[in-house]
Formats: sequence, C-alpha cells, structure tokens
Amino acid sequence: MVLQQPIRSIPIPALESGDLLTRTEFERRYEATPEKFKAELIEGVVYVASPVRAFHGVPHADLITWLGVYRIATPGVSAADNTTTRLDLDNEPQPDALLRIEIGGSSTISEDGYIEGAPELVAEIATSSATIDLGAKKNAYRRNGVQEYLVWQTFENRFSWFRLQAEEFVLIAPDADGIIRSSTFPGLWLAVSALLSGNMIEVLNVLQVGMAEPAHQAFIQELAGRSPMT
Repeated sequence: MVLQQPIRSIPIPALESGDLLTRTEFERRYEATPEKFKAELIEGVVYVASPVRAFHGVPHADLITWLGVYRIATPGVSAADNTTTRLDLDNEPQPDALLRIEIGGSSTISEDGYIEGAPELVAEIATSSATIDLGAKKNAYRRNGVQEYLVWQTFENRFSWFRLQAEEFVLIAPDADGIIRSSTFPGLWLAVSALLSGNMIEVLNVLQVGMAEPAHQAFIQELAGRSPMT
C-alpha cells in the first residue's frame, strides 16, 4: 500500500515594493495582507506605503474635512478616504481622498465594493511619496481621465491643483483673492494660503461662500434630475 503525501497549500507571497504584477495578482496578494496594510499598483509596479506620520495624517484630516463638507452640501456627489480604485489593468491606487459624481459620472462601484474608473477629482498628500504622486501616479490619473488632481506636498508646504485640459494636466494658480475654484464641482472653492497655514475656519468660510453661489445650486438641481440610466 502506497501512502500519499498530504497536499500542502502554497502560501500567498507578500506584497513588496517593486513587484511587477497584474492587477488580478495584486488583488489576490492584497486580500491576504493584514487589514491596516496599504499598497498601490501604479503602472504595473507595487508601492507599499510607509507608516503614517503626523506630517501626513494632520493635513489629510484637513483635506477630508474640506471635501466632506462639500459632499454633505451636494447630494449626488460622494467623497471617499483611502479607497482602492481600479483605474485600468495596470493601475489600482488608493487615493488619500476623492470626489466622484454618483450618477452619470466617470466611475462606478463594482459588485465587490471597489471604485472602478476615474473619479472626477483625486487628492493626494505627498510626503515621502512626492516622487510617485507627481510622476507615475500623476500620469496614470491623467491618462485615465481624472478631471482635477490635487497634490499637497507637506514638507515643502506647497499645494498644486492640476486640471485636465486637452488631455494634459495644467497647473491652476489661485486667483487675486487666493482662491482656486473647481471647474468640475461648482462651489468647491479653496483658500489655498489658509489651508497651508492650518486656518480651517477660513477654508470652510470660503467654501460656504462658494456653495452659496447660484452655480452650486444649479449643479445640485442638475444632479437631482439624473436617473441611473443617464
């Protein structure tokens, strides 16, 4: 009688920065990692995030506050924090923050709960990741049609707002009042200097002024008139 050796399951390899993977293999390995682990697939390359320090966490909270207030006041728009986004077969980032139009926008929610396609607005906090955020990741967002891309370089205390124009990201400067106004989300106004100095009261006051504009009210009405088949 020949005894058969038990079949041993092959362990799933851990994700490591620099791995060249398909999106399917990236997701397979990601699902086997601890819950608080963060990794992204950018242009087919894996990037494992470093531990989050205050240099990242504090501005992240301010950015989410600003976008969250806008989302609350704008039915039909969703905000998300650190949410895996399937851009294409080679790119599955986890943006620090995003805004997306729920019905008739350029992204959807998959059956398994992921964002698929390009959100209209993506924001990243760039500390140790600045090279990626302003390099390969920026190109992936541009190529997939993200309309507005915001990068907050916390070490340099610099905020960059890029707008997609003629298939290229164009850097938008604040106006004479120090404000940048979103072209995709009417009423989403940002007092850049106030944000960089941590003056969130002023940031939210300026946002309230923007959301009181007729263009924001018209946007809300336009979104309300959409149907799931639009």
